Amino acid sequence: MKEKKWSDYSGDHAWRMFKIMAEFTEGFDRMEKFGPCVSIFGSARTKAENPYYGLTVRIAEKLVKEGYGVITGGGPGIMEAGNRGAHNAKGKSVGLHIVLPHEEGANQYVDHNRIFFFRYFFARKVMFTKYAQAFIYLPGGFGTMDELFEILTLVQTAKIDRVPIILIGKSYWSGLIDWIKSSMLTKEKNIHAKDLDLFHVTDDPDEVIKIIKAFYKKEPLKPNF
Repeated sequence: MKEKKWSDYSGDHAWRMFKIMAEFTEGFDRMEKFGPCVSIFGSARTKAENPYYGLTVRIAEKLVKEGYGVITGGGPGIMEAGNRGAHNAKGKSVGLHIVLPHEEGANQYVDHNRIFFFRYFFARKVMFTKYAQAFIYLPGGFGTMDELFEILTLVQTAKIDRVPIILIGKSYWSGLIDWIKSSMLTKEKNIHAKDLDLFHVTDDPDEVIKIIKAFYKKEPLKPNF
């Protein structure tokens, strides 16, 4: 097989732009009709018997009762739990599914008319971000960390408005937060002390609701950018 040169890829890149534009166009057109939502992130590997799965279901049910829809990545694990809670409470259950090798489609609890299929992570991230009025993070892996730090960066740099960012699982997040305080803040001075106020950490579903309600007593509900 003849090896491709750099110039051989130029046509592929040009056509790819139209695919990217199509994902943004469909996402913007459909997501803006769903109303206020909360994005929930966490591991696809979390099993139904894991306590964090049940905790996510309860949080999602409570969010729906407060008038919010739930946005997840549409997959298994914590994502399924978030959609399941929204489904149980008869609320809006959105799934922003990413097409990956060796992965199944969206979980059964996503509303059939609120399923999205993305080829590009960055287009999917925009939908998670623009249409969420709060962000909730359960224990997860690299993807969850990526999504957490992107939102923290966007808020820190004022690229999106300040919104509630809530980490669920004090024992899970404690090591990371200790490192942020000791190394990132104190030793290297790579962040400001006030940046630690950008997020909350709790194990209590009721506190999640209190944090969000307290925030929106002072702020209007609207897309982030």
